[in-house]
Amino acid sequence: MKKIKIIAILLIVFILVTGCSVTTLDNSDYSKNIDTILSSKNKSYNQYFEGYKYYVPYNLSFIDKEEYNAVLKDNYNNKYYLYVDAISYYYKEKNNYELNSNVYYSKVLNYGDKFGYVQINRIRGKFLIQYIYNYAKVECYVEKDDINDVLINISYLLRSIKYNRSILNSLIGEGALSYKEINYTLFDDSSEYEDFLDVVYNNEDDEYKKAVDEETIDIGSE
Repeated sequence: MKKIKIIAILLIVFILVTGCSVTTLDNSDYSKNIDTILSSKNKSYNQYFEGYKYYVPYNLSFIDKEEYNAVLKDNYNNKYYLYVDAISYYYKEKNNYELNSNVYYSKVLNYGDKFGYVQINRIRGKFLIQYIYNYAKVECYVEKDDINDVLINISYLLRSIKYNRSILNSLIGEGALSYKEINYTLFDDSSEYEDFLDVVYNNEDDEYKKAVDEETIDIGSE
C-alpha cells in the first residue's frame, strides 16, 4: 500500500512540475504528437512579460531572454530560437500557408482560434524546423534523431502562450511596440534560410563553425 501511495505522489508531482496532463506520445509520429498536445489545454505558466505569458517545459533552459525574443536549449544542447509576435496578434494577421510537398515535413495547424504551420527542411545534413503557432515562432536546426523530441517541446511551449489584450492595447496605442521591432513576417514561409543559419552560426561552438567553414570552402572549390 505504501508503494502505491509513493507512486501516486510521484505522478502528481510530475504533473505539477511539467504543467502537463498525462498523455501518451509516439516515438516517431510527428503529426500525432502535435495533434495530441495542441488539442489539449494548458493551465500552467512560468514566464511572464508585458502583454503575454507562457510555459517553458522543465527540460528547456534559457540562454538568452528578452521581451519578445529568447534562445533556449534542451538537454541535448539543441537551441530553440523563439520570437513572440504581439503585433501580429493585435492585428489578427492570418496564416495563408499551404502544404508543401517539396520539403521533408509540412503540416498546417488549426486548433480552435489558434493556427499556424510546421515546416522542416533538410539543409547541410541537418534539419531546419520552422514552427509557427499562436502568433509566435520557434526555429531549430537539429539532427534527424532529435526532431520528434524538439517538436514536442515546441508544441508545449507555443500552445501555452496567452496574450493579455488590454495590456497590448495600451502598449501598441502608446507606441511602445511598433513594426520597427519586427525583422520578418511571421507567416511568411519564404523567409531566407541563410539568414536564420547565420544566427545559428553565431550561437554555435567553434567545432560547428569549423565544420561549416570547411563545407563552404569545399563547395566553393568545385
